[in-house]
Amino acid sequence: QSGYFSSMFSGSWKESSMNVIELEIPDQNIDVEALQVAFGSLYRDDVLINPSRVVALLAAACMLQLDGLIQQCGETMKETITAQTVCGYYNSAGTYGLDSVKKKCLEWLLNNLMTHQSVGLFKELSINLMKQLISSSNLFVLQVEMDVYTALKKWMFLQLVPSWNGSFKQVLTEADAWFAERRREFGGDVAFLESAQGSAFVPVFAHLRLQYIISDLASARIVERDALLPSEWLSSVYKQQWFAMLRAEQDNDIGPQEINKEELEGNSMRCGRKLAKDGDYCWRWTGFNFGLDLLVTYTNRYIIFKRNTLNQPCSGSVSLQPRRSIAFRLRLASFDCSGKMICSRTTGYQILTLEKDQEQIVMNLDSRLLTFPLYICCNFLYTSPEKRADS
Repeated sequence: QSGYFSSMFSGSWKESSMNVIELEIPDQNIDVEALQVAFGSLYRDDVLINPSRVVALLAAACMLQLDGLIQQCGETMKETITAQTVCGYYNSAGTYGLDSVKKKCLEWLLNNLMTHQSVGLFKELSINLMKQLISSSNLFVLQVEMDVYTALKKWMFLQLVPSWNGSFKQVLTEADAWFAERRREFGGDVAFLESAQGSAFVPVFAHLRLQYIISDLASARIVERDALLPSEWLSSVYKQQWFAMLRAEQDNDIGPQEINKEELEGNSMRCGRKLAKDGDYCWRWTGFNFGLDLLVTYTNRYIIFKRNTLNQPCSGSVSLQPRRSIAFRLRLASFDCSGKMICSRTTGYQILTLEKDQEQIVMNLDSRLLTFPLYICCNFLYTSPEKRADS
């Protein structure tokens, strides 16, 4: 049953002729209890796996090459992913080659990072893992991209000051004070990510979609005040948004005309809402959307997009072009208390062209699929990708 012992007792290995064999246990995750359960699995069909012991048992099963027990450990891990276990499971799955468990942990984090934040989780999330999450278009963002920036600021503080203990509600205040002290030390000439302490976090913050942060005045002021990001990052985004506005105003850019998946996955606006119960909802994510004021409505089990031009007041000017297009993807999901997905729906990536004050049903929800609270996450792209001069 065990490939480990099968190899040891065959051929010319010295152990094949020994009466007593002293095993070397090179893996520090393996303890006596895990070995007892692993050996016991050789003599019975069913093994009861305690989730709190599953990593140690997986380590023992991998050493002894017990394929059935390895698979059983993997299934137990996939069924018991929570905010407390997800990072440990992810790291162990990488160590012991359980790709399906690793994928499941990544999915859980993409779905729950913004709603299950805690001091413990943020301390455990590695730089490489956080980079994967922040760069993904599948990250469930609630509410807007600025909330991703705020989460990263808290996470970076807890990574740099792992001894800090307190409630999660206090983290932002503590982080702001800590980074303000660093600014005073630097004299205001160096962004924190340009410092020796901050340089390791550059690959993570580089995946923030800054164009959707600087389009809001209050958010832009916070980012400028924090001085975490290199000034070159921000100036290039300001320039990019200015040219995009000029194209929309003067070059008659009416929005995306075809699905560019790479552009959508790398540069779309990520935003979302939580619907606590069934009812009627209407919201807009304000920002620099090039004059396209988009209302999103949930009513009578329908999700409706409406291009608001003249009918309702809005915070800025609106485009009066006869037709405007957006590329979008709409996702809905509900989760149990541990963050496990109960049901989900998606439109996939689509192009929607709207005339002035036109509305369009984008999803009709079957009541059998609805479980509240319901999370709605959208990816929007309002302008066409910039054309290169040599294209």
